[in-house]
Amino acid sequence: MDPFEERRKRMVERLREELGISEKVARAMMKVPRHLFVPKAYEREAYVDTPLPIGFGQTISAPHMVAIMCDLLDLKEGEKVLEVGGGSGYHAAVVAEIVGKKGKVIAIERIPELAERAKDVLKLLGYDNVKIVVGDGTKGYPEEAPYDKIYVTASAPDIPKPLIEQLKPGGRMVIPIGRYEQYLYVVDKDESGKIHKRVWGPVRFVLLVGEYGFKEWE
Repeated sequence: MDPFEERRKRMVERLREELGISEKVARAMMKVPRHLFVPKAYEREAYVDTPLPIGFGQTISAPHMVAIMCDLLDLKEGEKVLEVGGGSGYHAAVVAEIVGKKGKVIAIERIPELAERAKDVLKLLGYDNVKIVVGDGTKGYPEEAPYDKIYVTASAPDIPKPLIEQLKPGGRMVIPIGRYEQYLYVVDKDESGKIHKRVWGPVRFVLLVGEYGFKEWE
């Protein structure tokens, strides 16, 4: 018996009531044990709707943000998805539940220690449809391109060019943009390769560091 199941259920019910999240996202979040993806010191706060520190100046996104991004992506079973900013691995696990065994999630994380920790937890939970890669996420991951969907879990100065190139025609990206004022964008690439952007709303993320992101010393 999972001692956190009741808390997880309450968290998901709140997200249903307050945000009207889709049933497939609710089901996925009910299955993923968020408490295993946070440091032990924050385990009891795992189902509070807030970001939590995971070390190295990084955070695990608040559950409502994970739910919103998953719904905005309109994820479907069997899709190949790129995550930029793998962090704790929690968001990738939720996406992996939605795309299913026939789908695949490639998560890029620039901090090796976080990547290793995420790999261990995902392996423990049996997510063999998630691949964690250490590297500069702003360059994407051309080896597995093109992707049906791409999402970025840190705020960029602009949409990194390699991510646009690696997105399939007909694909969608969700990405926060901005430094002090940040907005979440939904980016669609039509069948001819043309890019269409719309703003979802203001958000708050850590900064995306990399060649096509912010510089570490900024």
